[in-house]
Amino acid sequence: MAVSEQVPESVSQHNLLKLLQHGSLSLQGLLPYSSNYIFLGTVEDAERTVQCVYKPREGENPLGDFPYGTLCQREVAAWCLSEALGWSLVPPTLLRDGEHGPGSVQLFIPHDPAIHYFNIRYSARHTTALRRLALFDYIANNADRKSGHCLVDEGPRLWAIDHGICFHRQYKLRTVIWEFAGEPIGEEQWPGLTRCTTILEDTKHTLTQALTSLLSPPEREALIQRLHHLHHSKCYPVPRRDRRNFPWPPI
Repeated sequence: MAVSEQVPESVSQHNLLKLLQHGSLSLQGLLPYSSNYIFLGTVEDAERTVQCVYKPREGENPLGDFPYGTLCQREVAAWCLSEALGWSLVPPTLLRDGEHGPGSVQLFIPHDPAIHYFNIRYSARHTTALRRLALFDYIANNADRKSGHCLVDEGPRLWAIDHGICFHRQYKLRTVIWEFAGEPIGEEQWPGLTRCTTILEDTKHTLTQALTSLLSPPEREALIQRLHHLHHSKCYPVPRRDRRNFPWPPI
């Protein structure tokens, strides 16, 4: 069966997650230019085949400020946060076993690697998604939002990937998206922010329970505090003078 270029409209997210979780996972090879082991693969069942990105826990390089073996969990936590906001910025992502042990498996988004944030930042068709992504990265405390982590599919729709170093309890925001710094948060963003706050304060919600299993208690508390800060400030975050605010390399 040929690999689908895109996920058909008829494939609901529930069915897609079921496929990613239980389908047969086959690896095609390592993806280049990564500090960790990242594999391109396919997941298939009797009816469908989709491409995916598999990041095994054992392939993570140790970091001084993030606990070893938690990067794949943070990838899944980023998808949970995106769903709690209702913005669907992050491709469907979950934890499962693979050829190299447990790790994150994320739907692969077909895209042109030559198109990234620096190419689209002034495009009106992506303004709403980019404004949401700037808020998402602050809430997730993304320490590595490179331009190349913003993908545009054939839709064209914006997607955000590579969230292994997010959710630290200490402030670590490093991003290329500072165009909106200090601006008031528009009305169109508040339903998502309010929805997310309500969900994360409901301990019985499935997304909250998922984040509880993926992040430490201090990290979850810091996440909620960042949400509350946005409600209080009502503005996009601004670069801090005492921090390195941009990732390196920026692409």
